[in-house]
Amino acid sequence: MQHPPKLPSTFGHAAPPRTAGLFFATPEQRVALAREMFFDEGQRPSGLVPELVIQSWMRCTVANRRPGEPVNLEPVTKARIASALARNRLLLQAASHDLQQLDAALAGTPCKALLTGPDGVLIQATPTVRGEGDLMPHVARVGVNLNETHMGTTAPSVVARTGEACVVRGAEHFFTGVSIMQCAAAPIRNARGDLAGVLDLSTEGEAFRFDAAAMVRLYATAIENRLFEAQSAALVLLRFQSSPALLNTPLEGLAAVDGNGGVAWLNQTGASLLGTERVPARPTDAESLFGLGLEDLLALSHRGQAQPRQLPNGLTLWIQARHDAPRAPAIELAPEPEIDTPADVPAIPTLHHANRALIESTLAACDGNVSRAARQLGVSRGLLYRRLGEWRGEH
Repeated sequence: MQHPPKLPSTFGHAAPPRTAGLFFATPEQRVALAREMFFDEGQRPSGLVPELVIQSWMRCTVANRRPGEPVNLEPVTKARIASALARNRLLLQAASHDLQQLDAALAGTPCKALLTGPDGVLIQATPTVRGEGDLMPHVARVGVNLNETHMGTTAPSVVARTGEACVVRGAEHFFTGVSIMQCAAAPIRNARGDLAGVLDLSTEGEAFRFDAAAMVRLYATAIENRLFEAQSAALVLLRFQSSPALLNTPLEGLAAVDGNGGVAWLNQTGASLLGTERVPARPTDAESLFGLGLEDLLALSHRGQAQPRQLPNGLTLWIQARHDAPRAPAIELAPEPEIDTPADVPAIPTLHHANRALIESTLAACDGNVSRAARQLGVSRGLLYRRLGEWRGEH
């Protein structure tokens, strides 16, 4: 967890009471008072602007940045663009469908949706139908660095730094040159719960005319769930909620179960429903959370439809299971699909690995007799030979 930097001694004192400022007629007047207290008097304007904004102002000040200095929007090279797109390929694939829907929802507004990687570098921006203003065309370019070091206090820079959803309006931006912007951003996390990107809605010159914070959180969650599915392609994917109508929506719980029947990870909704961590700190089998073992989950995936199930914690949820790999009559023998998983996500045992172990142990029990092993497994002898040949080719 990142902590706010230590500030000069002038910021350590409590702000003097200014009750009149809390009742100013407009939000702009309150932000003006907050800037006066912070930048001119060295006081912490708690209650006048969001706490995340104050903390960002502090970091920028400690970094010796000045509110009046020009925003650093350096040129973007083709190599930098290609590098940013390559690093975030899986995120872009996961976000493609929902960004198209968000683009349609924003049509007719001056808003843009901006998608950055975890480092704050822009990797995609939706077009706008109406005029973009003077600053937006320079900001909304693939490869532009929108992190706090370059752009100061903005919603996407704060989210990239803290991992928390944020709204920054007008003069709440650190640099005065960015005060014409309004932005709302939310984090997108990968299967392990680490920051994978930031989704932002921005507009120039006018306030949002809808609840931008709610909309950006909804679409960020939808992208997050698709990213979760992509990173769980070789695992059994569980969808669950209290109502079947909530399945296949951003409100569904998700869990991935590996080839040993262990819960590899959950999305935030799933973790909240089950009262556990997104990535269980200790090995946790699916049966202890769902009351269903691996074979039960595979049988549920064959049915396709969601089924109500009372969990060991007493909660009744509708559960739907998915396992994409094709299965032979008695045992799944398809090779493990290739997935684009970030380097920091450790290998998880898949059904492919479990099936290989089963085949090898069955062959050993049959003294290497492929025909007997095939009969015992309920598959053809030719299929076993093909699998054994594939595995020899892996060494």
